[in-house]
Amino acid sequence: MEKIVNEINTNVESKKRWLYVFLGIIIMMCLGTVYSWSVFRISIEKIFDIGAAQSGLPYMISLASYAVFMLLTGKHLDKYSPRTIIFIGSLLVGGGWILSGFANNIYVLTCTYGLITGAGVGIVYGVPMTVAAKWFPEKKGLIVGLVLVGFGLSPFITAPIAGYLIETYGVMAAFKILGAAFIVLMPAVAYPLSYPVESGYESAGKIRGASAAAHGTSTSDMIKAKSFKGLYLSFMIGAMIGLMLIGMTSNVGIELIKLSKGKVVLLMSLFAVFNGVGRPTFGWITDRFSHKKAMLISYVLIIIASVFMLMAGDGSVMLYAAAFSIFWFNLGGWLAIAPTSTIAMYGAKHYSQNYGVIFTAYGIGAIIGVLASGMIKDAFSSYYAVFYFVIALCILGIVSSQKMIKVQ
Repeated sequence: MEKIVNEINTNVESKKRWLYVFLGIIIMMCLGTVYSWSVFRISIEKIFDIGAAQSGLPYMISLASYAVFMLLTGKHLDKYSPRTIIFIGSLLVGGGWILSGFANNIYVLTCTYGLITGAGVGIVYGVPMTVAAKWFPEKKGLIVGLVLVGFGLSPFITAPIAGYLIETYGVMAAFKILGAAFIVLMPAVAYPLSYPVESGYESAGKIRGASAAAHGTSTSDMIKAKSFKGLYLSFMIGAMIGLMLIGMTSNVGIELIKLSKGKVVLLMSLFAVFNGVGRPTFGWITDRFSHKKAMLISYVLIIIASVFMLMAGDGSVMLYAAAFSIFWFNLGGWLAIAPTSTIAMYGAKHYSQNYGVIFTAYGIGAIIGVLASGMIKDAFSSYYAVFYFVIALCILGIVSSQKMIKVQ
């Protein structure tokens, strides 16, 4: 009888943990709406009568705030229940979106969308991954990758929704509607989430050796290593390129390729698929070959895509679609390369603290990339100059990744 009861409980727990993965994907899709900023950008430029550099500020600050708060929150994920952390974060995410609907200039919007929403994203971001990893100790990499797909695929759903809301109700109303939806949806989806008890899946994973390695490099020692500087710089460059081009996707499509807003929004759904696929693809490349080779492949692909855009012009839909599919694919790739490289180079024992430090490169990359690309576009009145800048960054990235990082 006891054996039957245990089998029933095991089946229930098994189904429940897959439910948590699904719920985590939904939460990540809400957070990933940040990647749909370019859908809002042109309307914001018209309303506030600003250029590309200023219209990138909310997006840039949201990514930086997200990186900082992810670092700050990572230390506390085990102290509070998942639903509590997500509830707090969702109030900031939704509240930031709603307040953005009342912004009367770009600087207020930068505070509401950038600081507040970005902080909420950073607080929530690590929770679905941590829950999934604890419930699947025997295959953490695969499961975390699946949860992260939700973040990358978000624009596939949210960009068309945002585009429809902007066209129908206006950009400010769109902010408010999306914010209200996030405040309701995210806590509701997060309510069932919980960590497994120590005697369950987590301890079972330890018995099978699926938990963190017994030894690893401490954060202080990691920072002193030359390879850390190479990894940090390489990730910063990869994130910088991806984030600034994702933020300019809509503008480039409309202003350079002369596409309609509707067509750009549809293409962004395609790009989002590539962004999601990039995570498991580059995770596999990193595991199968090495993190250095994965980085090299990424930079070469970005150079090829940049050349495509230098050849593009009015009506070059295929070149635009191919190039930005590659750009989005590679940003997703770097969000797999960076954590996989961190654990490969410095071990699993201090992984959460180590990757928290590495991830600040994402925020720095966002600030530098968005500012630089906007300034370059405004200075030269052309998007082509931005792609020359991207190629130069790739060359620097190739040098840093191949010369400064040692294969462990």
